[in-house]
Amino acid sequence: MAKEESKKIEPEKPILNELEECKKQKDEYLAGWQRERADFLNYKKEEMERMGELLKYFGEGMVLKLLPILDNFEIADKTLPEDLRNNDNVKGLLQIKNQILEFLKSQGVEEIKTDGEKFDPSLMEAVEKKEGEQKGYKINNKILRIAKIKL
Repeated sequence: MAKEESKKIEPEKPILNELEECKKQKDEYLAGWQRERADFLNYKKEEMERMGELLKYFGEGMVLKLLPILDNFEIADKTLPEDLRNNDNVKGLLQIKNQILEFLKSQGVEEIKTDGEKFDPSLMEAVEKKEGEQKGYKINNKILRIAKIKL
């Protein structure tokens, strides 16, 4: 009978070894899958950040194209004779300027204040020693267009 018992034990060893090997493979596959999932989540997060940056740059490009239009409205508003300010057509045109300003504000654009401010070369550019200026703007604390002032 002892021989029969030893024969029974022998077939169990290969099964146990095979089971152990399967467990090792399972652990390796699980660890690999977990690493890949973490890598994918990191990639997804980085892509979302890149997309956000691209949208910011797209927005900045659009804003830069709007600024000369706003400059022209500012010039028209400053040079408009008083007797025309009450004209409904003129009021409508100046309302467009206000709408552009509100749109830019909603996009995070703010005017760089220069009146009464000390000259700051990181925000301002001195262009002459006479009257006149070009407004500067920034978006999300990044300079879009430096203010050009006349000292």
